[in-house]
Amino acid sequence: MFELEKVSKRFNSLTALDDVDLIIPNGRTTVFIGPSGCGKSTLIRVLMGLIEPDHGVVRYEGAPVNAGSAMQLRRRMGYVIQGGGLFPHLTARGNATLMARYLGHPTEDIYHRVDELAELTHLPSDALDRYPAQLSGGQRQRVALVRALMLEPDVLMLDEPFGALDPIVRYQLQTHLRDIFRGLGKTVVMVTHDIGEAGFFGDDIVLLREGRIVQRGPIRDFVDRPSEPFVEHFISAQRTLIDSLEDGT
Repeated sequence: MFELEKVSKRFNSLTALDDVDLIIPNGRTTVFIGPSGCGKSTLIRVLMGLIEPDHGVVRYEGAPVNAGSAMQLRRRMGYVIQGGGLFPHLTARGNATLMARYLGHPTEDIYHRVDELAELTHLPSDALDRYPAQLSGGQRQRVALVRALMLEPDVLMLDEPFGALDPIVRYQLQTHLRDIFRGLGKTVVMVTHDIGEAGFFGDDIVLLREGRIVQRGPIRDFVDRPSEPFVEHFISAQRTLIDSLEDGT
């Protein structure tokens, strides 16, 4: 679905992406992971056309992603960010239906689609008429997902969608979302810093460091066949934290 060739991006003296080659297949979940500042959020924004690379080419289903095509292509992409990114002056229903109303979709179709997606995402129907400040963190993320799915996109983009949630809500939403992804058969691109979350969702995991891809593949390859010491250290650091919590230390 996506292809990147020699893509680079700098912000002043910071190299966010450095000569990245990447193919993202259709109908699978690809997860970008790595330490803070490694380029994973920049990469997802380059894919969407929110940021233009300094060098290289980005293609979406063979079509170049550039200033001229990005707006039209983004209508085929659903986007969910940390915290949901909801407009505080609109109700959940108003947030979810904003783009569909802007594009002139029939009102009856819009309301039917919202109700259908609320059921799919386990969002209580009475939450649709509340404002974001009246919703829990998990409900806000579910509204953001309804909004992202509203136009029946070909691909879902999720940038740290669970980072602001408490552990119990996070676990529940992760489980629901994985079921949704599998049921819909969507192409999903996700950003996270959590290797457990990457393994839970990802068919294909892409580990970045300082703007470069260090290793990609299924989670088992990272554990059993790390490509370099950094990969082993990255996995071990998170394992050590998990093990210490399980031991009560």
